[in-house]
Amino acid sequence: MSDLFWLTDAQMARLEPFFPKSHGKPRVDDKRVLSGIIFINRNGLRWRDAPREYGPHKTLYNRWKRWSDKGIFAQMMVGLAADHGEQT
Repeated sequence: MSDLFWLTDAQMARLEPFFPKSHGKPRVDDKRVLSGIIFINRNGLRWRDAPREYGPHKTLYNRWKRWSDKGIFAQMMVGLAADHGEQT
């Protein structure tokens, strides 16, 4: 599938300050997982329909659920908006 979405290294560098600290076991590749989460949400797909290039759909869902519950994605949006002078 040639139309997959992949975050760039520059985009990942801007997002990394918002990542929670890893405790114990290292996380699965953040770039692959976050790119998969964005692809799923942008295309309105079910988690199980994630292209295999992003890894197991269960991994994508678990990361999305865990980080959503902790407010990580909301913090990313607020932080990125603040970087551009926007006020919330």
